[in-house]
Amino acid sequence: MLDIITEIIATARRNKLRTALTGFAVAWGIFMLIFLLGAGNGLINALEDSTGRFMDQSMSVHGGITSKAYEGLRKGRSIQLNEKDFQTTSHDFSQNVTAAGVVVRQRGVQVSLGPEYVQVSLRGVHPEEITINRKTILCGRFVNSIDMREKRKVIILSDTYAKELMPTGYERLVGQHVKVGQMAFQVVGIYKADRSGMADDAYTAVTTMRSIYNKGDKVDEIYFSFSGLNTMEENQSFEKTYRGKLNKQHQAAADDESTLWIWNRFTQALQMNTGMSIIRIALWIIGLFTLLSGIVGVSNIMLITVKERTHEFGIRKAIGATPGSLLRLIIVESVIITTFFGYLGMLAGIFANHLMDITVGQEQIDFGEGEHISVFLDPTVSFQVCVAATIVMIVAGMIAGLVPARKAARVRPIEALRAE
Repeated sequence: MLDIITEIIATARRNKLRTALTGFAVAWGIFMLIFLLGAGNGLINALEDSTGRFMDQSMSVHGGITSKAYEGLRKGRSIQLNEKDFQTTSHDFSQNVTAAGVVVRQRGVQVSLGPEYVQVSLRGVHPEEITINRKTILCGRFVNSIDMREKRKVIILSDTYAKELMPTGYERLVGQHVKVGQMAFQVVGIYKADRSGMADDAYTAVTTMRSIYNKGDKVDEIYFSFSGLNTMEENQSFEKTYRGKLNKQHQAAADDESTLWIWNRFTQALQMNTGMSIIRIALWIIGLFTLLSGIVGVSNIMLITVKERTHEFGIRKAIGATPGSLLRLIIVESVIITTFFGYLGMLAGIFANHLMDITVGQEQIDFGEGEHISVFLDPTVSFQVCVAATIVMIVAGMIAGLVPARKAARVRPIEALRAE
């Protein structure tokens, strides 16, 4: 094998330009494969990050605007959710609803500690918020049933806000009192803000929020987890029944789909998984076809090599070389060229993905009101993908060298010696 490798290196040195151009075609193909897969993963990771902070089998409901006139009432009426809607969700749909809560929001609330202050969106919630909308508590606790019952003035801050109020050792903020508007609230917990910035709010008990800000029975959002709805059809049927029930309570047509905005995270996850699978398959196909163009170039170059070395192969056969040894020589040469330049392309692709991660991967789209979402998140390829790409390179190199190798193995010594 060492003799074969030495011979291959000598052949490459005699044909530097041809070898370089062939290698570039292979390197470019594998570079595009790794780069495209990394970019696709970055897009998919960003989508998963923006939705992964919610329980998959859960829904979020917001009031909308009627699109139909009903029982003498004009269309275009705003639907304001209320406590009765929440009670209907919890009790009338208890067969499927496993846990539920509401959000009552007050925007632009100033929270201060000494000279430091932040502007937050204060959300009054139920204790179920932490499981349904997945909050990670770093220290302290979340809203509990006693806070709800006693209407305690407690607040849970994100670590982002906590660091602004207490830049060093923000964990010490738990247990201290901060000013929320003109009132003193006790910080009972600090949670981890997600990377999207879409959930960087402050939390308190919904009963406290209603008492202080005179919210009455108004509700800005109803959220709930569910079970027993495992298909798209079952979810659509549930949504239709649920919307009809709440529409009736607000004197709206049962089939008016504009009255409520229902975010079904389960059906969204199903659709997103299908979309991500299509994206992954498409990227692999594009990358493999790009790589195929390089492999075709390798095969063509090897055919030219075989033709140029016909005389040499005739001499080899005349002195005892077997067809198998010539077959092995051409295939090994093809595999080595493909693999060597393929690895260079792979390293370049990994570097490009890393560069994309530290540039585009840090950018976010601003949706206003402090809400952001990442465009790319960790646009890299896994070790398994690199292994798969390596196998593809080796197999492709063998295929590229197979036709030229068979041609070399069939060379007849007498005809080869006559060749010039």
